[in-house]
Amino acid sequence: MNIFMHELQASRKSTMIWSLSLAAIVVFYMALYPSFARDAAEFTKILEGYPETIRNALGINLGGFFTILGFYCFPLAFISLCGAIQAMNLGTSIVSKEVREKTADFLLTKPVTRTTILTAKLLAALTSLVITNIVYLAAASIMVFQVKTEDFSFQLFILLSLTLLFIQLIFLALGVIISVIVPKIKSVLTVSLATVFGFYFLGMLSGGTSGEEAKRYLSPFKYFETGYILKHASFEAPFLMTGAIIIILAIAASYLVYAKKDIHAV
Repeated sequence: MNIFMHELQASRKSTMIWSLSLAAIVVFYMALYPSFARDAAEFTKILEGYPETIRNALGINLGGFFTILGFYCFPLAFISLCGAIQAMNLGTSIVSKEVREKTADFLLTKPVTRTTILTAKLLAALTSLVITNIVYLAAASIMVFQVKTEDFSFQLFILLSLTLLFIQLIFLALGVIISVIVPKIKSVLTVSLATVFGFYFLGMLSGGTSGEEAKRYLSPFKYFETGYILKHASFEAPFLMTGAIIIILAIAASYLVYAKKDIHAV
């Protein structure tokens, strides 16, 4: 419990900054919705000039873009990218910061097992992500109800918003396994940005068209297509299961490696 509270306290400033930043992004973008809705015809002509790949990457579906939920998918694409960076930062720093700050010898000489240590760190990181999502969801909900021009399904809104948490969980797991495997990470941000943007561009290249379904498995950003969620009011089971498998395997491997890893603090 002491390790959990220490980790949670250590990340409180970062959690607050990320939470407020994501909330600010959704507030800013959703405040633009009334203007877009009024000039839908003009904006449609402009958006039709963009390649379909770019529109998909930006979360723009012309069929329903000017509905409140269709427009919400637009900022959600950017918010998911930012949220993935937050989660990757948390995961990558879980173990690596002890080596980088030369505190591993102090921590590992305590009368607790490595499994307990890693569990406490993971729970602290997960709690930070949950707090971020609660703040974000509250801000997004308030804005959606403030700017809506017609009734919408709040259930669909929740499903769309949950994609942020699911993507974060995948990148948290990836960050943890990298943190455990790599002997010494000098810059967490560099690793996080390279990994997240690498997967993001893979997602852009996959396009999301029906003929390229297999390519979507290469990027977690394509596991939760907003167009499918809006149409079917559910997630795509194969991709949801793939995400769950990635999380389980990455976390399980992290425990196995960390339990046997030879850690040098100095």
